[in-house]
Amino acid sequence: MKVLLLEDDVILSEVIGEYLEALSCDVSYACDGLEAESLALAEKYDLLLLDVNVPGLDGLSFLEALRKTENRTPAIFITSLDSAEDVAAGFGAGADDYLKKPFDLLELKARIDNLKRRYHIDDTKEVAIGDALCYNYEKQALMKEGEERRLSRKEAQILEYFLRHPGSVLSFEEILNNVWNYEDTPSQATLRTYIKNLRKYLGEDVITNIKGVGYRFQ
Repeated sequence: MKVLLLEDDVILSEVIGEYLEALSCDVSYACDGLEAESLALAEKYDLLLLDVNVPGLDGLSFLEALRKTENRTPAIFITSLDSAEDVAAGFGAGADDYLKKPFDLLELKARIDNLKRRYHIDDTKEVAIGDALCYNYEKQALMKEGEERRLSRKEAQILEYFLRHPGSVLSFEEILNNVWNYEDTPSQATLRTYIKNLRKYLGEDVITNIKGVGYRFQ
């Protein structure tokens, strides 16, 4: 799991980062909001861990700006701001959880595990898509009755994003912003080509076109 950690306390950042890396997470570190913004635009993450009071661009403003680009990456605020108003502001900015400092690392893990379940960020190698069809994350391949079909890297990333948001209507812009890097964002026609290929593998009814809006993964 790829994690972006925004924390300006160097010692705390190291403690959290080392703990997450021991859990096999790939951690990117930022000490100010502008650095976090740059990383979030250049890479795709499974989870954001954000302090609020950081230099450059505070955590609330960073997440608010990110949400405006339709980026839905799960986010947890980790902060010493603990009033009811602070918590409300955190959720209002688009956070999925709010953890008050000081906290036990075991509680952080429990909250991360909860988001993994909610957003289908799964450490298991395979997930069932239908009665006879599975997706293997490690191989980036579809498995059906013992046969394996490898997906291209981008096909796999699109499918994995759909798997994290089953039943949701996902706009073209949201898929593009959450799968491609900012500098490499392609046209909607390119996205439609990838969707067409996935439908060949999955079946026409698994990914539904919502005309003029986007797609829904059944």
